[in-house]
Amino acid sequence: MEKQTTETDNSFKSIPWRVRFAYGSGDVAINVVYGMIGSLLTIFYTDYVGVSVAAIGVVMLVSRLFDGCSDIIMGFVVERTNSKWGKSRPWVLWMALPYSISVVLLFTVPMTTDLLQLVYIFITYNLCNTVCFTMLSLPYGSLSAMMTRNSTERDMLSIVRMGMSPFGRIMAVGCSLPLVKILGNDQAAWVKTITIWAVIALILLLVCFINCKENVHIPAAETKKEKQPILKSMKYLLTNQYFWAVLVLWMMQNVIYSLTGTILPYYCKYILYNDSWMYSVLYFTETLVLMGATCICPLLLRKFGKRNMSLFGAVCALAGQLVFFLNPESFVWLLFSCVIRALCLAPLNSIIFGMLGDVVEFGQWKHHVRQESLIFACGSVGTKIGNGLAAATMTSLLGISGYISSAAGSTAQPGSALAMILNIYKFGPVLVWVTVIIVLFLYKLDKRYDTIMGDLAKREEQGQL
Repeated sequence: MEKQTTETDNSFKSIPWRVRFAYGSGDVAINVVYGMIGSLLTIFYTDYVGVSVAAIGVVMLVSRLFDGCSDIIMGFVVERTNSKWGKSRPWVLWMALPYSISVVLLFTVPMTTDLLQLVYIFITYNLCNTVCFTMLSLPYGSLSAMMTRNSTERDMLSIVRMGMSPFGRIMAVGCSLPLVKILGNDQAAWVKTITIWAVIALILLLVCFINCKENVHIPAAETKKEKQPILKSMKYLLTNQYFWAVLVLWMMQNVIYSLTGTILPYYCKYILYNDSWMYSVLYFTETLVLMGATCICPLLLRKFGKRNMSLFGAVCALAGQLVFFLNPESFVWLLFSCVIRALCLAPLNSIIFGMLGDVVEFGQWKHHVRQESLIFACGSVGTKIGNGLAAATMTSLLGISGYISSAAGSTAQPGSALAMILNIYKFGPVLVWVTVIIVLFLYKLDKRYDTIMGDLAKREEQGQL
């Protein structure tokens, strides 16, 4: 009994900054690699390999469906993992090297027939995303809910994680295009560049594994989890209303990244006629502002709470996007739009994973079952499907508009394609922010959380969930 009490107390203790930074380094590692995939992979395929933009859209959409299934499977795998390091933590170690290797393979597309290239892209894209990324990112995400049950500490882990993650995107996305040009501006240059990022990611993942420990151990939860049928687990998850709310918010957060990250290189290249320094300046500026705004989110969090500060940010983001409509072909206005987007995305971006942790506690309160890994896994399904639909929609629209792919890296585009690039960048974010505002307006968990945790404390004192 003494040991159980100590473990329970540890799950509510303050987490040292050293551990917070180590946990955040895991997301830096993921974004060093995945940020580049989400932002620059499409333009690499179309403008350096010469693959049809429509074909890439189909590959990404179909792959996301497989990816969603793998998330659910991995959620159950992690729930049933038992090792000396815990349930989630060991997967960070086990998948660090395979993930780093798989991302390099994405960029080593053979120069052969169109059919063989598509087969290679489909296989390597799914190896990296469906298999390796899933087996790494889901345990990493659920690890925060297993490190602490203190909502404030989970929020701080989320804030530090999201404050640090842009460093990965800055290195990879902001520096990749200039580095590719320095190294030869061809496919070989892309392979060399991604190899550098993959090595950095591997080191950071090891730092995360070594320093982060699982502290949440609830004997009643472990006993009940072993007896829980899969169908009943899914029923409990799908009847958790706040799971759906946070799933949509997480999806929209990723869709806005996909929208702006994928279309912005095309926007700079074909609307602003500059594919060298403008994209890097815009990306660096937006990312640095996002990092700075994330740093002040703990102050806003204490004063306004997760829901209110995120709702205010979403309303301001929508207003800022509408202002951009006044002069969408001006670099200065585009820069202004990036700054506003970063400032307003920061509140939601910083606490989305803290909100998922709260969903775990609400699910236990409502159904007497803890589902850390399954909640993070199925939430990730929504984000990946959202990303896949966004990528497929954008590439399909570009294809319909007559966009011309070329392995030469640059070609004149028809006016219909230029108009489509412009409209996607203008109207896509509007749809995202309207959705976020509606969901946050209906979100009420913040007000109920203290009462819920009080009820759980009474139950667990009696050995119940």
